[in-house]
Amino acid sequence: MKELLLETYTIILPILLGYIVWLLKQQKKSRDANSKGTMLLLRVQLIEYHEEWSGRGYITKHGIENFIEMYDAYHALGGNGMVTHLLEEVQELPIKN
Repeated sequence: MKELLLETYTIILPILLGYIVWLLKQQKKSRDANSKGTMLLLRVQLIEYHEEWSGRGYITKHGIENFIEMYDAYHALGGNGMVTHLLEEVQELPIKN
């Protein structure tokens, strides 16, 4: 009986572990795709905000806080330096309430 259990474990354990590894890889692909999509949406929104506020010539206190928080999230997801330049320009705008 012990030999049968040992053989069963010897066969089933690698299959089970392989399946778990496959599941984890699928989850990683999904998370990576979600992160990239989120990063792209943040970039689009940051560019739009930059254009809007630069066109006005000023930014609101609430607006700059949102921009910085969105920038931090974008940067944490691996965003590039192009948006850093936009942040610097937005930070130079006068703040109006």
